[in-house]
Amino acid sequence: MHRFDTPQAALKQVFGYDNFRGQQEAAVETVVAGGDALVLMPTGGGKSLCYQIPALLRDGVAIVVSPLIALMQDQVDALEEVGVRAAYLNSTQAPEESARVRAALRRGEMDLLYVAPERLLMPAMLDFLDSLEIALFAIDEAHCVSIWGHDFRPEYGALSVLRERWPEVPRMALTATADPKTREEIVEKLLLNPKEFVASFDRPNIFYRVVDKRNVREQLLSFIRLEHPGECGIVYCIARQRCEEIAEYLSANGVRALFYHAGLSAQERAKRLALFQQEDDIVVVATIAFGMGIDKPNVRFVAHVDMPKSIEGYFQETGRAGRDGLPADAWMAYGLNDVVNQRYFIEQSDADEIHKQLSTQKLDAMLGFAEAPDCRRVRLLAYFGEASKPCGHCDNCVNPPELWDATLPAKKLVSCIYRAQQMSGVSFGAQHIIDILQGKTNERIKARGHDKLSTFGIGSDLADTQWRAVLRQLIARHVIWVDALHRNTLRLGASANALLRGELEVHVRKSLVLKKGGKHGAKASNPAVLELSSAERRIFESLRRWRLDTAKRLGKPPYLIFPDRTLAAIAQIKPMVLEELDCISGVGRKKLERYGEEIIEIIREEC
Repeated sequence: MHRFDTPQAALKQVFGYDNFRGQQEAAVETVVAGGDALVLMPTGGGKSLCYQIPALLRDGVAIVVSPLIALMQDQVDALEEVGVRAAYLNSTQAPEESARVRAALRRGEMDLLYVAPERLLMPAMLDFLDSLEIALFAIDEAHCVSIWGHDFRPEYGALSVLRERWPEVPRMALTATADPKTREEIVEKLLLNPKEFVASFDRPNIFYRVVDKRNVREQLLSFIRLEHPGECGIVYCIARQRCEEIAEYLSANGVRALFYHAGLSAQERAKRLALFQQEDDIVVVATIAFGMGIDKPNVRFVAHVDMPKSIEGYFQETGRAGRDGLPADAWMAYGLNDVVNQRYFIEQSDADEIHKQLSTQKLDAMLGFAEAPDCRRVRLLAYFGEASKPCGHCDNCVNPPELWDATLPAKKLVSCIYRAQQMSGVSFGAQHIIDILQGKTNERIKARGHDKLSTFGIGSDLADTQWRAVLRQLIARHVIWVDALHRNTLRLGASANALLRGELEVHVRKSLVLKKGGKHGAKASNPAVLELSSAERRIFESLRRWRLDTAKRLGKPPYLIFPDRTLAAIAQIKPMVLEELDCISGVGRKKLERYGEEIIEIIREEC
């Protein structure tokens, strides 16, 4: 492929877009001119173009550092589809393939090379790179360098060698999730002298929603059936067994679901990932590792049946929905056990105290988001240092929750924990304390003499769900803490006295259920075709059938051929000659050469 004179020429001719988005162009120009850049853009915000375009303008090969070995093939396939010469070097390759790639690199026949940080740092690899002309270094998922990031990887810290060994080569660090502390550490650890390009973290097409967890399997099934039947989605779980159970439940109830986790063989994981990429109605139930680096544009929802451990993790995972810019849902079920489990994981970890404190801070922010009665989006963006106004496009904006004053019940709960512990000399779990408050005379309460406590029965006016909502608030605010090392018993925290002295107020949201037909972002049909006429829909469906057949023939995911949005635009414009097709966003030069005549023939037949 020849080099291009301007970023705009590369953008149009290779990728088929007329205009850059946001700060893409400024970031590209910085690196083309030889400067460093720190690029923060949300998932689906177009980070990859920020280094792919400079790779086509600067002499030499761009080295892309990525931790996602399993997904390098997909990234290379996407670039090859638009005519960019790309390859990867990693441990999954046969020696012959690795030798072929190295030979092509020596001949100057590659534009981009993807490599994991572990391999990059091998002395032999560093020596090999010394023999090449390097256009730039792009460090993807750069938050991995920071202990403040949600996915700290020690090997990232050694990437300072890039500045020391190749001081004249520009470097670009990219991430979708970095709060101000993480950004500072990225710059410091990677020895960057960058211009910073911080795009808005907002994903306006995503509708954020949190529901009280009851029977989460039934809640999830209802959500999928009512709002996303036959659509592609990802469901995140905290444990492998839970993935399997929920996938089995969904499958038994008519949802085409697969589970995915590290317990599967590499071959089986690859098979399931390929199915997810190639089909439009697959729901994958997975642990959090699934989805990183996957550029599938038409994921219509991401659901969490267990609360993530941090805002960064939640934001990154939900960002895998709606990458095509069309309406999508971020749905999360949240309950008391989520709080208990996450606290337990922190206490049980082998991390040092600094990391445990950091994990607790991140969990507190996540709890604040889950418990929030105000705009979800304002909370999310504020975490990343971005000011915003209520969005009108989340559950709390569409159906503002009523709050009830739970200060007195909170005091009763604290008092009950204290008195039960004083009487028995040991602590008790949440259900036992709630049973005392509600005045239940079960065998355990009688055996302990807790029916004689002054707090026995003083909370009979509240249901279990209400008491658990109060308890969640108190744990989130450090009035109560869960002793993970002693059977998740409840103990009084640092703020308990402040509550009893009247220095704290506690307000709890009343549970709301978003009814079918309520206002929100996603629709129960392909949003790409909602604005099409009946004639245009017929063309669109013909193009989709052609795309599926073509993808199967080439062994590639359909969205690498064209995304739904581009097919919808073709159906609306109805190009009859190649020049008209060339004007449509997403149709680059290589795709025009490769598929143009077939598309024109379909349009002519349908019209």
